[in-house]
Amino acid sequence: MTMLSEEQRESYQSNGYLLLQGLIDTESLERYNHRFIEFVEGKADPASEMKLMQDVMIAKGAVEPETPLHAINKLLNFEDDPDLYQYVRHPALFETVVELLGSHELYSIVTNVFNKPPGVDGRHPLHQDLRYFRLRPPESIVATWTAILPSTRRSGCLAVIPGSHKGRLLKHANPDWEYVNFAFYGIEAPNLEDRVHIEMEPGDTLFFHPLLIHGSGRNRDTKFRRSISTHFARADCVSAGEDWRSSSRVRPLQ
Repeated sequence: MTMLSEEQRESYQSNGYLLLQGLIDTESLERYNHRFIEFVEGKADPASEMKLMQDVMIAKGAVEPETPLHAINKLLNFEDDPDLYQYVRHPALFETVVELLGSHELYSIVTNVFNKPPGVDGRHPLHQDLRYFRLRPPESIVATWTAILPSTRRSGCLAVIPGSHKGRLLKHANPDWEYVNFAFYGIEAPNLEDRVHIEMEPGDTLFFHPLLIHGSGRNRDTKFRRSISTHFARADCVSAGEDWRSSSRVRPLQ
């Protein structure tokens, strides 16, 4: 089944990203959200490699969280949780990635639930995801980012620099901010005037190239911003060192 028009494919190639509205159904979103809350509230035991990351302002005692959900900014590595991993296998998501990458021989390589609570800094500086991967070539990797809750300018939606994926991997460093969450690196001297803010409703999904420069602002709303995300890689990717497919967090999707 063809998911994308020729215009959409060309837009992805030109801009480095593609937004598909309403791609993920409400029932699935509710399942992902419920499962995330269960882990945060301690009502479910996390899988062996799953991690809940506390926001740096909470960890340093600068802010007292109102609830457990106000303390967590990210859930990492949900590959071994059947409920959350259904996102990676969602037919609409998977078939779109197949069309973008031109292959059914795919692997999931990174999985996250992002939670941006109100009341903390929570910014993610402009960066390129390839900074976190050793896989190459970048054209054989695509990221997916689906809004579970509304993502607006006020709540700290994603911002991208269209066409930036056509450049090289830039130097990254910790930004000169008072509070920076763990491994939230950013490119040096970004041009903020080139940003395009991507506001999203629940179920909307952004597909983007790993060299696309993107980031997000702080949540100035009273509500949470929450999303679920993964990266897909073609089987023909290569990595320096050991076979990347042997990682415990990598899953084949054929």
